[in-house]
Amino acid sequence: MPGYDGAVTIYSPDGHLLQVEYAQEAVRKGSTVVGLRTKDSIVMGVEKKAVDTLQVERTARKIRKLDDHLVVTFAGLTADARILLNRAQGEAQSHRLNFERPATVEYITRYIAKLKQSYTQSNGRRPFGVSCLIGGFDADGKPRLYQTEPSGIYYEWAANTTGRLGKTMREYLEKNTPAMSNSPDDAAAIKHVVRALHTSTALNASFYEVAVLKYQQPLHMVSPTMVAHLVQVIKQEVADEEARLKKSLDTKTYARPLWAGQK
Repeated sequence: MPGYDGAVTIYSPDGHLLQVEYAQEAVRKGSTVVGLRTKDSIVMGVEKKAVDTLQVERTARKIRKLDDHLVVTFAGLTADARILLNRAQGEAQSHRLNFERPATVEYITRYIAKLKQSYTQSNGRRPFGVSCLIGGFDADGKPRLYQTEPSGIYYEWAANTTGRLGKTMREYLEKNTPAMSNSPDDAAAIKHVVRALHTSTALNASFYEVAVLKYQQPLHMVSPTMVAHLVQVIKQEVADEEARLKKSLDTKTYARPLWAGQK
């Protein structure tokens, strides 16, 4: 008989489902992803892994459209995500066919969360090692952004992140969320997402992928050229900020009275 760390249906003595926690660890080792909800758009950004020279790049994309009004990205095991998102895409199409209207963002999020949770209560299965960021628009035209965890829980967010550098990026998001959420246009929102990625990962532009979804408009993938330009602009802004800070500190040091600190 498997121990409590080898079966998803057995609690550990301190009340944990260790297989679920192992799945969460797989998410924490995955590529960093970020989602932002502004007043009229959803912006998704991902940290891409290096693509082999002979590999077709489109097959390695981590931002997917579930329906005309739904976009999703994920951190964790890509194979698990493929199965999960294919089923979610089928459910979105089935809902549109049966009810003659698109599914709400929360409906699809709840479907994914329910599917994940069912894999934590059955023998012979293991939890999905995937955390999903799901964004989209409801019939009222308002953007929504949700996140699901391997355990099956989900929450709505103004901005959120997950993956290997999620903690570092969360600090940036918490500090800048008001400015990000109130971005005056798509260009400003995209720049915020690219800066969040660059602040956390410090990679070059070829490792970033960004997409924008607006109400009743097709999903727009930001061109690599635009992303590369934004990274250069951000690097210059960071250098200027550091120079101003250094100059300010030097000015304070020189302005200190000679008798300061003397007893």
